[in-house]
Amino acid sequence: MFAVHAGPSHASGYLVRAAVTAPSPCNTQPWTFVAEDGDRGIEVHIDGTRRLPVADPAGRESVISCGAALLNVRLAMLHLGFTPVVEYFPSPADPAFLARVAWGAHQRPSPEVERLFGALRRRHTVRGPFLAEQLPPSLADDLRDHAHRAGATLDFVTGRAGRRDLAELVRLAEDAHRSRPDYAAEQRRWTWWPDEPRYDGIPLDIDATHPDLTTFPGRDYVGLTRMFPAPPQRRPSRTGPVAILGTDRDDPAAWLRAGAALQRILLEAADRGVMAAFLTQPLEVPSLRVRIRQTLSGGAFPQMMFRLGHPSCVRPLPRRPVAEVLRTPDADLT
Repeated sequence: MFAVHAGPSHASGYLVRAAVTAPSPCNTQPWTFVAEDGDRGIEVHIDGTRRLPVADPAGRESVISCGAALLNVRLAMLHLGFTPVVEYFPSPADPAFLARVAWGAHQRPSPEVERLFGALRRRHTVRGPFLAEQLPPSLADDLRDHAHRAGATLDFVTGRAGRRDLAELVRLAEDAHRSRPDYAAEQRRWTWWPDEPRYDGIPLDIDATHPDLTTFPGRDYVGLTRMFPAPPQRRPSRTGPVAILGTDRDDPAAWLRAGAALQRILLEAADRGVMAAFLTQPLEVPSLRVRIRQTLSGGAFPQMMFRLGHPSCVRPLPRRPVAEVLRTPDADLT
């Protein structure tokens, strides 16, 4: 999966190649890694130039993405037979410095570690409908357990009324986004034509289906709703189960925790052939996020929402090269 060679720089590169498979909003990949002197470990930083100031002004989604990448670093270390020793927010004066991960004692990787690590390259984000195939019966309980072990909660929105209410909130948020020129400009910055040589963002041909095809509207990357305001048909039965990932607090430490929980959930699902389609639009509108906390997430602060299902096909998005995201200790991170 990931090539390993002798030498300190190759060890750090191995960890980063695993890290960058994590999901991020609009595939912004808002992370930078620093290889510590003597290959003692690796640092995880937010790349502030890759935030979404309109959709994510507090940087919450960026921290969650970095938390998912951090979980991948830990998995890669465990896969190699070492215990990751994590120090969170090691420099209070630098809030962008999220974590330091050092190589700990030898430890034989568990079967669970090997399963999750093996799913790193199989996990992909889905856009559009799922197949009608049912999910494995035990999956929901297993995903809740992964969330709990990472310090988060996972609530599934069940019942017709709950799904209808959530669909309406997603609709309100997506309509608000589509009507804002600043949001549209920000989204355009992170979309590109297929012939452009880019390693981030979303290609405009990522999904040819109408974003309003399912009950829960998707992001309109291509601008189809301007040409075709209404979809040709709806497929409410193919949206899949909907889950809300929450935390007991709402600060950078909780966001980092949520990222680890999210990635554990996504990898466990991917190991069983199940993928996620994100529904984060209402979480980017403060008033709607409050409503979700009050009515749908059991009082937890909602950090991520997604649909789960079997995809008809998946399309991997490009990732930035290791040389672009891995720095030396004396590099300028500003």
